Amino acid sequence: MKAMFKKMAPLFEKGGKFEKYYPLFEAGESFMYSPATRSKGGAHVRDGIDLKRLMMTVIIALLPAIFMSLYNTGVQGLVSEGLEVTMMNALGRGAMVFLPIYIVTLAVGGILETVFAVVRKHEINEGFLVTSMLFPLIVPPTIPLWQVAIGIAFGTVIGKEIFGGTGMNILNPALTGRLFLFFAYPGQISGDKVWVDSSVDGFTMATPLGDLQAEGVRAVSSLDWMDAFIGHLPGSLGETSTLACLIGAVILIFTKVASWRIMLGSVFGLIGMSYLLNTFAPDTMHYMAVPWHWHLVLGGFAFGTVFMATDPVSAAQTDKGRWIYGILIGVLTVLVRVLNPAYPEGMMMAIIFMNLFAPVIDYYVVKSNIKKREQRLGLQ
Repeated sequence: MKAMFKKMAPLFEKGGKFEKYYPLFEAGESFMYSPATRSKGGAHVRDGIDLKRLMMTVIIALLPAIFMSLYNTGVQGLVSEGLEVTMMNALGRGAMVFLPIYIVTLAVGGILETVFAVVRKHEINEGFLVTSMLFPLIVPPTIPLWQVAIGIAFGTVIGKEIFGGTGMNILNPALTGRLFLFFAYPGQISGDKVWVDSSVDGFTMATPLGDLQAEGVRAVSSLDWMDAFIGHLPGSLGETSTLACLIGAVILIFTKVASWRIMLGSVFGLIGMSYLLNTFAPDTMHYMAVPWHWHLVLGGFAFGTVFMATDPVSAAQTDKGRWIYGILIGVLTVLVRVLNPAYPEGMMMAIIFMNLFAPVIDYYVVKSNIKKREQRLGLQ
């Protein structure tokens, strides 16, 4: 196989018959083998780590969340039909939901990525492999496939390609597509219809966050915290299991692919804002009285903190900036969840909002460091 790629290479390289299709050839070669050529793009200027190794590490870290998404989705479907729940039955049922969404995501986003690579005459980056894994995990399990196609197309083009492609985007592409779907089709993304088993007529279920504004603490008082931690609750495909996200966090931190400062800062921000709102809650059953440990395991907080907020391109780049960036994400998440009844899940909105402010945070952190150094050297 390697000899075949070597033999075909002159046809696709500069001056070859299929020169304009070099990005397609390079993508296939890079997927199968590690080419000897050196990468030259904006996606490679931030760090010495190889882009392919970075992306593959993220995908490995996502595997526990993917496993739990298959299992939990399958369990919910089997229970709704009154069928026996076994590990294999649940995984099979979950795969029937996950795979169509993933295939549509990969096909539509991959085609757009290829088109832009051919037009711009650069290689197809591995960045979309991660986006194609993330996007199916942050949408409801019964989202129509045509909405999946529209969402990933919007996220790929508007969230990344218009900025120059992988490594140049200021917004997380997967989150950009998800937020577009929320504002364009709120009926399928939020409210009491976000978990609907289409195989069972009339079976609907709201997520706990969806009940937060209406029921307050009662929305979580009947739930078991450990079930929520493990991921036995309705929600977007890959966001329900905090345990799976923690396993992924350990992998990303150990390999130094993701920033532990952003993750810890998000948790601190969530805890601090939760305590503040708890203090001003009118009574113990009010929605402002929901404790921090429930905010931690409900919705997409854990998944967003580990896999979205730590995006090495759209997040803050300085150490102090990462603390500020993470803390503000946690604060905004709770504020949006509790004080905005129209949008019960605040994590994704908080991350996109802070993506926009990450460069500003880094600018003032660097400016402050320069000022301190000048004072230390007696230049002021």
